[in-house]
Amino acid sequence: MKDTPIDPQVVRRRREESGLPDLGGASIRELVRLVNLIEKDSGQRFVRMEMGVPGLAPPEVGTLAEIQALRSGVASKYPMIEGIEPLKNEISRFVKLFLNQDVDPRGCLPTVGSMQGALVAFLVANRTRADRRGTLFIDPGFPVQKQQLKLLGQDFDSFDVYDYRGLKLRDKLESMIVEGKISSLLYSNPNNPAWICFTENELQTIGELANKYDVVVIEDLAYFGMDFRNDYSKPGQPPYQPTVANYTDNYIFLISSSKAFSYAGQRVGSLVVSDKLFERRFPDLKRYYKTDGFGYSVIYGALYPLSAGVTHSAQFGMAAMLKAANDGEFNFVDTVRIYGDRAKRMKDLFTANGFNIVYDHDEELPLADGFYFTFSYPGMTGSQLLESLIYYGISAISLAITGSSRLEGLRACVSQVSDDQIDDLAFRLERFRADHKF
Repeated sequence: MKDTPIDPQVVRRRREESGLPDLGGASIRELVRLVNLIEKDSGQRFVRMEMGVPGLAPPEVGTLAEIQALRSGVASKYPMIEGIEPLKNEISRFVKLFLNQDVDPRGCLPTVGSMQGALVAFLVANRTRADRRGTLFIDPGFPVQKQQLKLLGQDFDSFDVYDYRGLKLRDKLESMIVEGKISSLLYSNPNNPAWICFTENELQTIGELANKYDVVVIEDLAYFGMDFRNDYSKPGQPPYQPTVANYTDNYIFLISSSKAFSYAGQRVGSLVVSDKLFERRFPDLKRYYKTDGFGYSVIYGALYPLSAGVTHSAQFGMAAMLKAANDGEFNFVDTVRIYGDRAKRMKDLFTANGFNIVYDHDEELPLADGFYFTFSYPGMTGSQLLESLIYYGISAISLAITGSSRLEGLRACVSQVSDDQIDDLAFRLERFRADHKF
């Protein structure tokens, strides 16, 4: 460590000051803070792959709509808890045109990003029955969602799905929910961090078991349409974004504007409750809410006390973007295809320098190139690899915090790696390989 791209004394000092006993257990935000400090002290720019921050400019149609809304005076007015009518209508249209599902606008609710949407879903779905205990995560997944359940005092189970793809999924999933203790089931598709995508057969399995055991499926669509092996960009035309809603009515969608629409800073997303689930009544909900109605409890029992609504102007911005996409005037999928191209280039550099791709297939198909990929290095645990890469100016997160069983792996996000850093990444990986023979 005497001659690494980042001054090792700076790294060691900041590493000791961080108070983190093991970087493999550090949260994303803790790693962001550590890398920020090392960058500042060393004067060297990192190849930053630890946080899923959009790397593209926000769509002008959304920005202009927000400006117009602010100029019209909406900042002085509280928004309705359930959202402004134009946005609710466009969310409903979007779900029909890109998922081929009919959902009434009343169940299409703006949230302060998908993180608030997940919290609302947990607050209601996991309180429908007093004898059930929480959420089953089909992992690997977004670590903060488990943190939310810990905050709420709710239980959860999880399993790494990679060894249970295809026909193996049914037996494994059923074994986890057969005792009837699970209220909800959550996964992301495409997946954060592994970028795996469920097949139609797997989604059918999930839907059928949700029906059999009356479990609410929370489908996190943060990376909507971003499986670039298929073109999901044409409104009202197949293929549509794959969804469990083709096989069950017990579903909630979390639809983010952060990645697919590059609108992360405005903290606006949507929670979509199926018509059937919205109408359902669960007597045990009255333990917490005024009514036993699921939809009413979502809006006035959970959304209301959490934030009293989503920022007024941001709702107008999101409504404008969705309308443009729904009308075929804005191809949001084409806008973010750059992530897939960048992932391909970066993965090639990693494998050329002795690294392995950890999650590499969707059953028999090679994994898509997209917003994330996972990698490992022979002879190293994920924690060891993360600790070592910091000295080379490369940051990522450990798969250990995502519910993955592959503790040798790290997750890389491609969004913050600019084109002018690709050659530098190649140089740093070559240096790393030279210093770490296997």
